[in-house]
Amino acid sequence: MKRSIAGILMILCLGLLSGCKDKQPQPKELLLEYMSLLNQGNYEEMYTYLTPETQETVDQETYVERYKNIYGGIEATDIQVTLQDEEETKKEQKADTRRVRYTLTMQTLAGELSFDSAAIFTKDEEGAYKMSWDSQDIFPNLQNTDKVRVVTTPAKRGNIYDCNQVELAREGVASSVGIVPGSLPEDREAAIAGISELLEMSVEKIETALSASWVRDDTFVPLRIVSKENYDLKEQLLEIPGIGITDTTLRYYPFGEKAAQLTGYVQNITAEELEERTGQGYNRNSIIGKAGAERLYEDILRPRDGYIIQILDEQGDVKSIVLEKAPEDGQDVKLTIDITLQQYLYQEMEGDEGCAVAMDPKSGAVRALVSAPAYDPNDFVMGYTSSAWEAVNGDEAQPLYNRFLASWVPGSAFKPIVAALGLTDGSLDPDMDVKNEGLSWQKDSSWGNYYVTTLEDYPVKNLENALIHSDNIYFAKAAIAMGSNKMAKGLDRAGFGETLDFDFSLKTSSYGEEGKFASETELADSGYGQGKILVNPVHLASMYSALVNEGNMVKPYLREGESTAFWKEKVFSSEAAKIVLEDLYEVVEQEEGSAHEAARENYRLAGKTGTAEIKDSKEDTNGTELGWFVGICVENTDHPLLVAMMIEDVKGRGGSHYVIPRVMTGFDAYMNEPMASGEAE
Repeated sequence: MKRSIAGILMILCLGLLSGCKDKQPQPKELLLEYMSLLNQGNYEEMYTYLTPETQETVDQETYVERYKNIYGGIEATDIQVTLQDEEETKKEQKADTRRVRYTLTMQTLAGELSFDSAAIFTKDEEGAYKMSWDSQDIFPNLQNTDKVRVVTTPAKRGNIYDCNQVELAREGVASSVGIVPGSLPEDREAAIAGISELLEMSVEKIETALSASWVRDDTFVPLRIVSKENYDLKEQLLEIPGIGITDTTLRYYPFGEKAAQLTGYVQNITAEELEERTGQGYNRNSIIGKAGAERLYEDILRPRDGYIIQILDEQGDVKSIVLEKAPEDGQDVKLTIDITLQQYLYQEMEGDEGCAVAMDPKSGAVRALVSAPAYDPNDFVMGYTSSAWEAVNGDEAQPLYNRFLASWVPGSAFKPIVAALGLTDGSLDPDMDVKNEGLSWQKDSSWGNYYVTTLEDYPVKNLENALIHSDNIYFAKAAIAMGSNKMAKGLDRAGFGETLDFDFSLKTSSYGEEGKFASETELADSGYGQGKILVNPVHLASMYSALVNEGNMVKPYLREGESTAFWKEKVFSSEAAKIVLEDLYEVVEQEEGSAHEAARENYRLAGKTGTAEIKDSKEDTNGTELGWFVGICVENTDHPLLVAMMIEDVKGRGGSHYVIPRVMTGFDAYMNEPMASGEAE
């Protein structure tokens, strides 16, 4: 039965097809097909729809190039046609010439363009309808001798400011170096060779620029942008006849490397980026944020250029305006950063490798984000010479690496977190003397040859003294007492393994292997910030903030105008936070405290040092050390501050004590006199 029905259906279909075989497509159908090809940019196929008479007046190459130049120039996309609903009489339907009225709508770089038009179709000798065409089918009133021009009105990119309205990124002026071909000397080859050497550009690249179709003898052909202050180079260049130097505007970063990884930089948009952002108002000449705040806030900062689509007559005069869009300047972005504090911290870290985070621990406003060493973002904007790029890219200190995004072994800077977790779950009694003899300890013989070691002995081994003396053994015991399950739950509660909701993408803090402690010894080592504990410095600052917020971790934020919020609540009990904070004051204020050199008479500081060992095994003597210091000032001040700084390779240089004075330079300036705009002394 099924086969019989299928056979009948096939016969019907064949009959219908046979009946329609000789029927020609109607004008409305042809127009829809033609416009579909237009939307695809298939101009070659569109040409086949034209009448023979039209094809005699315009060849395919001219037709295709006209569409490519005009529709490509205005960046036409999403082309849609709407047929106007007109009923035809039977006589009109059989006529040799028929008119189809329609509305054409498209998106262009100047916005949406829509116009009414009509297509004329005429039967050819075989009875098939073909379309009569001229340039008015592209735009109304466009004649075949007219041209279409797009005029761009540049808009300005928004500035980036610090919290005191100091400009971190703005429009600046540099020097554009170029050649006026007609002014080159007789020995042209030698002159270009000299320019090539000074600008570190190949002769071939210079010759290519000079051979462009638009170049005339009196044309200034730009080659490279150099700093306005590069007087020596410009003086040498000007000795060569034919060299011209003019001012040019570009993005400028007044604080250079001091805020490089914070501000980032802009560069010209790539072809791939332009394709990804089709329809978003970018063009081939757009600049786009590539790193740092420039990239984070691209959609806010970026300008929307204005465009005028004009029709020009044979003389090049403006005949009419098809569409116009006004320019829109980008919006400014104001950060919570205090650039003076940022500078102090960077200057103190110059020559070292490390990072620093400064934050208001009560509000979460980030006051500094430092990575050292750094690069000059202005070099990216102007364009690196090959030698300069090789120098910065090949530098073993990795100035392009953003260290405050990474995660690091925290060492003893992690002990206050372990203490607060132990106090919260009740596994740690702050007053108990855990009693330990000597400078090494193991739980029992099951640990084999593995011992936890510490640097000094002292009488009463309670929490306060353990923090004051930074006792590894005490905190190893605290972790063992807590147990791997409670320790893991506490760390998870504090945001380990989670992405911190922050504008920069930060490396997630982690512990163990996939969130599990592999052994008791690994758990013990984790108690004093070793083992497999890795912490991002912004996250560490947030965890420390819980000590001044009754156990709640404040959410760090980078843009002015955001409201204070907690990222994690009740990470520690309020009592645990209070006890640990008071003990950290003692770490600074007691003479035997490991951070006593941070003590100040005019403001009170709580703090903790940390020296993290980076080595392959317990027996490794060739490893390096990371130095940490975290300081907090919240008492009797209307501008609270927390600074966490890490410096690499401090072994043999004082460990964490190498870091303390560098942090305190920033604290002293910030707490003694609230930061103001301008350069740090």
